[in-house]
Amino acid sequence: MRSSNPVFSRRGFSRDNGYAGFNTAPQAGYAQGSPYAQNPYAQNPYAQPDLAHGAPPQAPPAAGRMTMDDVVTRSAFTLGTVVVGAVLAWTLLPVSTTSYGLAIGSAIIAFVLAMVQSFKRTPSPALILGYAAFEGVFLGVISEMFNSRWSGAPFQAVLGTMAVSGATLLVYKAGWIRVTARYARIGMAIAIAFLVVMAVNLLLVAFGVAEDGGLRSMGPLGAIVGIIAILLGAFFLTLDFKQIQDGISYGAPRDESWLAAFGLTMTLVWIYIEMLRLVAIFSNND
Repeated sequence: MRSSNPVFSRRGFSRDNGYAGFNTAPQAGYAQGSPYAQNPYAQNPYAQPDLAHGAPPQAPPAAGRMTMDDVVTRSAFTLGTVVVGAVLAWTLLPVSTTSYGLAIGSAIIAFVLAMVQSFKRTPSPALILGYAAFEGVFLGVISEMFNSRWSGAPFQAVLGTMAVSGATLLVYKAGWIRVTARYARIGMAIAIAFLVVMAVNLLLVAFGVAEDGGLRSMGPLGAIVGIIAILLGAFFLTLDFKQIQDGISYGAPRDESWLAAFGLTMTLVWIYIEMLRLVAIFSNND
């Protein structure tokens, strides 16, 4: 997991499927004044070689490149699908054992679709929108469940997610955070350690060794873990922003904007779920 999701790092947005290319020197054969000399990956992964004249690779025609408008449009469409699925699930499915089962089933289907897309060589809008729809059903049922016990929690979680995302974008655009190889390695090491600890905690809870959710309890310890998870979500967003920026700068094909939308959606879902739990924990302590 090199970002909030494997899709960016697996293809296109980075060289050698990792962050090792950040801030590397230009490869031999590229003039210092060329557009490739400052490429942090030292090679444009979208460049097309001029085999006839042996010239340095040239980026695809501008008409076929991904733009920020493409990313925004696809992201809005994907997130809109999540919202529609959530609203329909909230409206049509009353809180019950059946709805909980449907939520779990939808989450499993969304996970499978996400994994299939992650290992595909090309973006599939159908898979991405399918993931968004089933993820929306899951979020709708879960949100309704939280709202029935902690009134207004979903609305507060949405506001919190928007605040975290906006603040992260502001910090990134202002240059207060530099997404370098070292930054990515340290952050990913922390993220992997966090996921391993959460997996162990889940097993301990499942076998009755840890009570009341263990590290994911609804008390102060659970709040601390939730805050760490949200900070990791913000970290994932900075990686996503950097990779989208590089994809646009170095001529990513327009279809790659679907992968950008896919990655951002998964990150925002992560943050929303953690924010929802955090709001519930603080509501318990009021």
